[in-house]
Amino acid sequence: MRSRQPTKPRKSPISARLAAPIVAAAEAPPDAVGPETVAEIFSRLSGANPEPRAELEFQNPFTLLVAVVLSAQATDRSVNLATAPLFAIADTPQAMLALGEERVRDFIRTIGLFNTKAKNVIALSRILVERHGGEVPRAREDLEVLPGVGTKTASVVRNVAFGEETIAVDTHIFRVSNRIPLVRAPTTDKVQAGLEAIVPGPYRLNAHHWLILFGRYICKARKPECYRCPIADLCRFPAKTPAP
Repeated sequence: MRSRQPTKPRKSPISARLAAPIVAAAEAPPDAVGPETVAEIFSRLSGANPEPRAELEFQNPFTLLVAVVLSAQATDRSVNLATAPLFAIADTPQAMLALGEERVRDFIRTIGLFNTKAKNVIALSRILVERHGGEVPRAREDLEVLPGVGTKTASVVRNVAFGEETIAVDTHIFRVSNRIPLVRAPTTDKVQAGLEAIVPGPYRLNAHHWLILFGRYICKARKPECYRCPIADLCRFPAKTPAP
């Protein structure tokens, strides 16, 4: 009988996917940039986009909450296309409950995981009506117990709807933070805590928007457009992309 070779522990698919674009395997990750550089980075991002806005379309805190829940594993564009007609007739928890799960499902059928998301939208709407008088709560702990709402979604709602200085970390911000690097950490929660600790006060409110838009359109995962990056000279990521 042949002896079995010991297997190496496997990374979860999410961890592997998040970590992959940070640095090449043969390269040692650089140290994080210093506080003066952090301030300069956000000064430049601010100068390039003084009034950043979320790309999800919403009318109030409730529709924002629903849009963010629906955006998991979906593009903002696909969510906006689905929610425009939905929010036209159901922009409150009461109206969403009256609509019912089946009709919500029909509106969001073009979005991934629409069955589960429809259940979550109805369930969170019911909780908002029964426990919060139909209002979206501001507290993180109240948001995170809602169906379909995790740390990232709660942070987005607190930041956009209530002006809290939170930095919701998605795959784009996780990549950018580890790549520049601003905060090097193995989980999104740790990156969020690190960013909220180092981003200078004047930039904290909009830091989430600047970083996500920067990661989405310039500091891309597979081929970052370093040749048009406003902070290329401050970034210590070794593999710069030359101009086409």
